[in-house]
Amino acid sequence: MKTMLRALRVSAALLASASALSVPASAAETLRVGASFITSGLDPAKGSNGWALTSHGVGETLFAVDKDGVLVPELAESAERADELVWLVKLKPGRHFSDGTAVSAETVGAGLAHTMANNKAALATGGTLRFEAVDPLTMKVTTEKPVALIQALFAEWPLVIYHLKEDGTATFSGPYAVKTFRPDAEIELEPNPHFEGADKRSPVTYRKFADSQAMTLAFEAGELDLAFGLPAESIPRLKANPELTIKDFPVGYQYLAYLNTRKPAFGDARVRRAIDLALDRDQLVLAIHGGLPATGAYAPYFPFAAKEPRTTDVAKAAELLTEAGWVAGADGKRSKDGAALKLAVLAYPQRPDLVAMLPVVKAQLAALGIEVETRIVENSNEVAGSGDFDIFLWAQHTAPTGDPAFFLNSTFRTGAGLNFSGYADPAFDAILDGFANETDPAKRAAIAAAAQAKLFEDAPVTFLVSPVWHVGLSKALAGYEPWGSDYHVLRADIGEAK
Repeated sequence: MKTMLRALRVSAALLASASALSVPASAAETLRVGASFITSGLDPAKGSNGWALTSHGVGETLFAVDKDGVLVPELAESAERADELVWLVKLKPGRHFSDGTAVSAETVGAGLAHTMANNKAALATGGTLRFEAVDPLTMKVTTEKPVALIQALFAEWPLVIYHLKEDGTATFSGPYAVKTFRPDAEIELEPNPHFEGADKRSPVTYRKFADSQAMTLAFEAGELDLAFGLPAESIPRLKANPELTIKDFPVGYQYLAYLNTRKPAFGDARVRRAIDLALDRDQLVLAIHGGLPATGAYAPYFPFAAKEPRTTDVAKAAELLTEAGWVAGADGKRSKDGAALKLAVLAYPQRPDLVAMLPVVKAQLAALGIEVETRIVENSNEVAGSGDFDIFLWAQHTAPTGDPAFFLNSTFRTGAGLNFSGYADPAFDAILDGFANETDPAKRAAIAAAAQAKLFEDAPVTFLVSPVWHVGLSKALAGYEPWGSDYHVLRADIGEAK
């Protein structure tokens, strides 16, 4: 167990950097933050709200990866295995939710049980978990299936901790509390009075920008202290402004494309492999002005990442399509049994890089004789969950706890909550079963490699780019150091006055 924890620290450390903040002169000064995403609501059990609320500084988890890349206790103090399926989790004393309710085993367990019942993504690693309060600060956790490292499970983004009130609303334990929320627009945050340092912490106005260029203009006009996720094409101009600070950082996200295996054309793995081979990742990197061609499911600095960039072979792609019955006519367009090969390729504006890649993907597929319709959709999770797409460009942090298992289990296991590709393969599931009892880091890396090899073969997904992101800072926050990708944009120290 200790060996595995050390390995998680090494792999996650590359996501982060130490932070030393230059902060406002007065805690009363409101910090102005802009980004292309915002929580879809305040229900922590719905969709990806758990991740977003943690990113906004509102929520916390029992364990988390810190700024130095170490998997550490957050609201928990420790976790020890009592039996194959039973763990005892000790909570830190003296912690409170923003309404003053004590963080207790009973309250934490009730919130997590609610999440288990309402969010399939929470079931990815351990199945349905059961919670029992042993004493006010000790929680007995029984997993449905074996879990090698419960600390990593409780760092997964769906498992944000909250107090579920009688009226069905929730309060959280992070450094900030929600003052007002305008869906899809703005959230006003105030210091959680029960979080240490509240009297020195500035309030925050967090705005969502549907257009990254609009956010850039607002930042240049002095309307933002922190602009998170600036478009790459604006960076040279912004860096030339001495009043602004721009910081670039690699992230644990991968840009990828889900291929909907439930669609008739994509029921044939040869067609999916052809799409994977047709995409030129070097051109995609150029389109977004940065990053690296993807090697697989993970950013290249992880020890369990594949080492070689994915191959582009247009001739082989054409051969596979023809072999699958999609033959090019005199006009170069492919058809089968009188039906043209037409694909709907989607992206969402909250990740501007994906939108920038759309025309490149369209051109590369058109060169193969495929008709492509591109669409930009706001409600990405809803559309992906409905299956109303052929190819969906996506951005996903694939190792948020420094371990490879959660992404594979939550996204490609048969019936998983985030399995937007509709992929189902017993052999792949059997590979993932190896994670349940294996604690040796090298062997877990080998499991991840085998799982990636199977994904490369079956191609329910194509991995595209390992990106670099950019943040813009006013003088008030010139010392801000981004870490943890977008999992911790707002943190306890961001608004403290000195």
